[in-house]
Amino acid sequence: MKALFDKVSYDCSKRVTQTYSTSFSLATKMLGASIRPDIYNIYGFVRFADEIVDSFHGYKTEELFNDFEQSLKYALEHKISMNPILNSFQHTYHKYQIPYHLVESFMKSMRMDLTKNTYYSEKEYKDYIYGSADVVGLMCLMVFVKGDQEKYESLKDSAMSLGSAFQKVNFLRDLKADFEVLHRSYFPNTDLNQLDEDSKRRIINEIKDDFQRSYGGIQQLPREAKLGVYTAYKYYYRLLGKLEKTPSTQIRQARIRVPDYQKFGLLAESYVNFKLNLV
Repeated sequence: MKALFDKVSYDCSKRVTQTYSTSFSLATKMLGASIRPDIYNIYGFVRFADEIVDSFHGYKTEELFNDFEQSLKYALEHKISMNPILNSFQHTYHKYQIPYHLVESFMKSMRMDLTKNTYYSEKEYKDYIYGSADVVGLMCLMVFVKGDQEKYESLKDSAMSLGSAFQKVNFLRDLKADFEVLHRSYFPNTDLNQLDEDSKRRIINEIKDDFQRSYGGIQQLPREAKLGVYTAYKYYYRLLGKLEKTPSTQIRQARIRVPDYQKFGLLAESYVNFKLNLV
């Protein structure tokens, strides 16, 4: 039965989320039960696409990506795929009428990672972040507002700012691996061979501005979405704080992280603030 296959597909997307990102998984658990599976479905899709371009060294990554993209198009058109991750994603895509241009922009940015290593201009940088992060935030927003177009439009800018903030924090946290292993440099006008405190401060301030623009939108989210998004916001802001306190030379040498005990502390703090209507 198709229903049984669909359940297996949803379970796969949930497992992908739990396996690849403990922090995102914790935040997703704070979402309402009615929307949680659909966020797992979105994460599974974007995670697999990202893994192809980032992790499968020694394989024909362009062929793998082309195959994944064709399978995605088939899934969205025919509402089924034998790839469980794509089968679960197509369900969420159709359920909330996610605009195709969001999916298209995401895949475009992922494809850029196959060949493009350096982003020289602000436009290239912003275009990549829009496709790799902002549109993911917009897909999730469609789920959070359950397809309400008016609500979506009112929160769109905030969701994009939050997506940008998360992505830039990831860039800074993963600077060593991106630069030394994948030979990528996302920040324009920044020499990562000699990342100094002034360059780091400029990047940090840019991310803080993104976070500031996103917060008002978090406050306006439906209640069943607010706690999960707020938890993710708190986690990434804490990670940004650790990066800000870390010397630029150390950021180039090691991946900075938030310890698990602090993650659970943030979870408790977020829950208390939420229950007291402080968000």
